[in-house]
Amino acid sequence: QVQLVESGGGLVQAGGSLRLSCAASGRTFSRYGMGWFRQAPGKERDFVAAISWTGAGTIYADSVKGRFTISRDNAKNMVYLQMNSLKPEDTAVYFCAASERSVVVVEREYDYWGQGTQVTVSS
Repeated sequence: QVQLVESGGGLVQAGGSLRLSCAASGRTFSRYGMGWFRQAPGKERDFVAAISWTGAGTIYADSVKGRFTISRDNAKNMVYLQMNSLKPEDTAVYFCAASERSVVVVEREYDYWGQGTQVTVSS
């Protein structure tokens, strides 16, 4: 079992930055691939970024590539999403997720989900 709690969301102007954090419970955190997804109002939940068990491998959605960076600290049971050059279209609820597989982009492959944190980017 893994419990996930996101934090760090908020309101930011376009061009600004935010850093999302996801705190995970459980002693086997390092055995889970981690990912971030987002859901805008009226839209489906979309993949944003994923990171491997060790942090050596990452993958990003084309829409955030070059602007967002996913990272993890297995000693602290934490995963992060650094978001730079934010755009109004980045406005969404951001979810952290854990998968028994590594570097997963498909939502149904994730086993555990957080409650989400709201990110709002004003123009």
